[in-house]
Amino acid sequence: MGCWKQEESNTWTFPTLILCLYGFFYMMKPSEPFLTPYLTGPDKNLTVDEVTNHIFPVWTYSYLALLFPVFLITDYVRYKPVLLLQGVSFIVTWLLLLFAHGVAAMQAVEFFYGMATATEVAYYAYIYSVVSTDHYQRVTSYCRSITLVAATVAAVLGQLLVSLADVSYFHLNAITLASVSLAFLCSFFLPMPQKSMFFHRKDLSETLPAPDKGVPTVGSDGPSSCQEDKGSVSADRGPTPEQQPDNAEPQNHVLRVLVQLSKDLRDCYSSRKLLYWSLWWALATAGFNQVLNYIQVLWDFRAPSHSSAVYNGAVEAIATFLSSVTSFVVQYMKINWDLFGELALGIFSAIDAGSLLLMHFTTNIWACYAGYLIFKACYMLLITIA
Repeated sequence: MGCWKQEESNTWTFPTLILCLYGFFYMMKPSEPFLTPYLTGPDKNLTVDEVTNHIFPVWTYSYLALLFPVFLITDYVRYKPVLLLQGVSFIVTWLLLLFAHGVAAMQAVEFFYGMATATEVAYYAYIYSVVSTDHYQRVTSYCRSITLVAATVAAVLGQLLVSLADVSYFHLNAITLASVSLAFLCSFFLPMPQKSMFFHRKDLSETLPAPDKGVPTVGSDGPSSCQEDKGSVSADRGPTPEQQPDNAEPQNHVLRVLVQLSKDLRDCYSSRKLLYWSLWWALATAGFNQVLNYIQVLWDFRAPSHSSAVYNGAVEAIATFLSSVTSFVVQYMKINWDLFGELALGIFSAIDAGSLLLMHFTTNIWACYAGYLIFKACYMLLITIA
């Protein structure tokens, strides 16, 4: 029995290693900081107006449209097929970037890139379906850290190749294509999960401990206020559908899961405090994604890439490093976030707003770079606090 438990505890290492390799290669995209110079340069010969108003918005709307259905499909098919889909989407994206031309082709690039980013949820959710709860904190640290490392290495590599080796943007995109192709190959070696959060979860009788055992239940790492509200509401309404006799459950399993999910959402967001924080999170993330989507256009406007040195990769590398540091430092701050959390959100949100105003009104590219560094570092700090 002891040998079996030891073998079970060691099964987390292989999927974690493969997933980290996948995460490294899919984030290893040295061409990303130079997308706008590539599109507006001689390779694609598009105008800034076409890039800003006709191409980049496609990512915003495709990402928004795909996010929720992809979330449900990811859970239904148990993560791995969606990781394969993400790999295919990245490969198609960079094949089009390399060999296709015209506005319509670049709009297709943005659509497939929107699909790739929408399916990113599978990367962060997969590991929790194949490892025990004892390893959640460790594997979360590994999977998130490796993406930050890869993004930093990619940005530094891209900048060095452009500035020192005079490598063309086309060849940077070829390197990115090779990297995402390696990520796609890694995804084949991932074990297929046997459970998921909603559609393939184990019966409560199997997963929940006896009342006298102090083991956290499924979802114990979620927001505490949400858990408290859900617990109180659940106590009032009696047993959940999974706890009721089989003949009382809906026959359609998918419908039953969707109904339960809607009830959980209603119970969770009955907390006004949680609703406000979630609204802030949604607005902050939407604003952050828009800044990321268009910041290169602003940089190219302040210092045109065809006549100025481009340091986009260096700025992205520094921004990622500062974001990692600020997120890491939060855990060592001896602050009562329940008491001062809203104040911190207000202060750093105001700093973010100030950095956006600085980037808008300044004509100096270095001030624009500095504003972006402040904006991204503060956003990552705020998300960690939230």
